[in-house]
Order: sequence, then C-alpha cells, then structure tokens
Amino acid sequence: MSLKSEVFKTVDTIPQAYWDSVKCCTNIYYSPEFLKAFEIANTDIEFNYIFILKDKKAIAFANTQIVTIGIETITKNITVSDKIRRIVNNMFCRNHIRVLFCGNVFLSGEYGTFLKKGEDKIETFKAVAESVKKLSKNKKKLNAIFVKDFKNESLSITNHLKSYDYAAMKVEPNMIISLKPEWHSFEDYTNALKSKYRVKANRADAKSDALKTKLFSETDIETYKHQLQELYHNTIDNADFNAQVLNLDTYIHLKKAFKNQFIVKGYFLEDKLVGFLSAMQNDTHLDAHFIGIDYVNNKEFAIYPRILNDYVRLGIETKSDQINLGRTASEIKSTLGAQPKTLTCYCKHKRYLPNKILKPFIENVHIKSFKQHSVFK
Repeated sequence: MSLKSEVFKTVDTIPQAYWDSVKCCTNIYYSPEFLKAFEIANTDIEFNYIFILKDKKAIAFANTQIVTIGIETITKNITVSDKIRRIVNNMFCRNHIRVLFCGNVFLSGEYGTFLKKGEDKIETFKAVAESVKKLSKNKKKLNAIFVKDFKNESLSITNHLKSYDYAAMKVEPNMIISLKPEWHSFEDYTNALKSKYRVKANRADAKSDALKTKLFSETDIETYKHQLQELYHNTIDNADFNAQVLNLDTYIHLKKAFKNQFIVKGYFLEDKLVGFLSAMQNDTHLDAHFIGIDYVNNKEFAIYPRILNDYVRLGIETKSDQINLGRTASEIKSTLGAQPKTLTCYCKHKRYLPNKILKPFIENVHIKSFKQHSVFK
C-alpha cells in the first residue's frame, strides 16, 4: 500500500479526523493547541505540518519550521579546529542560513515526529523523510535540513535518514532528574542528597531569600511581557547555541490553553522582576522551558541556583516522576541529581556538493564534555 503525504501551513486547516486517527494529542507537544500558540506568536517563522496517509487515514505527523540562523551561532558551540571552523564559516560567507527544522525548534527532545502505534515504523518514517525532502525542494533559498532530537531507542528507525544523505550528530543531552515517590517535600529530596550537595542546595535558598516569587496568571504574563522578553534575551546571549528567539507572546497563548499545566514563575527583588522560570506539566513529566535571569543580581542573590531548586519543588508538588531540565549547563544540573539522556540529530546541506564537504565535518562534531556528579547517598 503506497503512503501519501499532505502538508498544512496552519494548524487551523488540519482536519480533526487526522488528529483522531494518529492519536498523538495525549502528548501536549503534539496537540493543535500547543502548536498553534507558537504559530500565532512567531510570525517570522514558516510553519509546515506534515501528515502521512494510508488509505486516506493519517498514520504519522511531523512538525517543521523554517528559520534563519547565523552560521557562527552554530560553529562557535562545536569542538573543532579553528581551521575547520573558518572553512565552514567561509563556505556560508559568514552569513545567515535558512534551515528547515523537522522537530520543534523551541523544545529539547523527541517532539517532532509521531508514528501511529501498530504501523510499520521504518516504512512510515521513510515516508516522513520523503515528504521533508519534497517540502525542502519547493523552498527557495533554503540551505540546510535538520531533523532533531532522537533518543537512543529510536535510532534503529531514524538512522534510515543516512540513506537520504544525512549525517548523524550527537547534541547536548537532556538532563533528567528522576523523582522518588517517597519525596513529598523539597526537604525529603535534600535529605536524600550527600552532605556536600545538600549544603549547596540550601545555600542557594538562603542566598535567594530576599527574592519574592509569584506564579504568573495570563494577565501577569501580559503585564510583564517586555521584562520577561528582556530577561529571556539575557540567557540566550549567555547560551552557546540558540537556533531561534521565541516571542514570549507564545506564553500568553499557552497559559490560556493549558491553565495550570503551563507554569510561569516570576522572581522579584523589591519590585523589580529579576528572573523567571517556565515549565509544562506533560502527563507524569515536568519539563523545564525557557528561563530568564538578570545577571547583574544573579551572583549575589543566586537567582539561577534558586530557579533550579524550584524546578525540583515544582516536580514534587505536581507529583511528577521526572523533571527534564533541558540542555545546557549540564554540570550544574548534574549537581541536583540530573542524569544525561543522549540525543541525536541529523543534518544535511540542500545541495549535493556542499553536503559532501560538510558531512565529515558534521560526523566529527563532539559536544563539550562535562563532569557528571553523583549526588545521592
């Protein structure tokens, strides 16, 4: 039976029957409400939603965005020789490149492709790959395609992308804290830590004692939107790699759609907003989303360590079994008991010859290593 694909430019034009057939919406990140929040607020991104059909019934979904990235944003975060870095930068004329992402550019993890249970996974995934190829051919001025964030257990399926001339590369891992059911409070959690790490967690709380916190309503997010955006920009400027800047209007739409499942918490020093965290309660998982920090006050008032402590608190309060703290700052996150979960991405240049040159470079990318701490007794 041949598989067909259909591409939609907006969430609103997707027939409800397709969502019902694929059965992906139990995971918030594949739900039309979640995807629509990003689409409405980020008008500089071109969104395309792919469905694979068998007998006119949807059996797979893939989420794509076309974004513009500065090439140096990519190469500065990669451990390669200066010579290779120069070659790649010059190859793109140190310019901006247009990249088609298959996967959610604003999430860290396997939230881009959903294959219906009971279908032939390899055949269906190849149909997704064909559809991405077709989509990329129709896009002018597109430089590269990036299929993102697959867990090790998916690689037997996703490695078929290599036959489409993609190169596989490891990216920074997600840092995951597994929560024990007997932890009913933050104190229960800190009691399980070795002394050195318990002292560290308690010190962060003590240093940040002057901060007042507030769980934001939809109105609060609107009121503080500009400050939130500014604080978020601070953390992006500090990060090694960020593919795209999120318009935090997205958070207003997410709060409206998901109520208490979507959490935004503000940190105030006197009356000034100096930090925020955001998180999504997705079934039994609590996932950290973007944060924002006023770095002028960060050291004195331990804003970032306090935010990390509060993610643990939120995980316990929401009775989650795991907290995904996302990528970046892996070592600091490991001091709270987070363990790395390896992720693999696939990348290719749209044109044949540049892709041949780039492939060995991509395959030799090494992510920065970090010290993994063993924190529990």
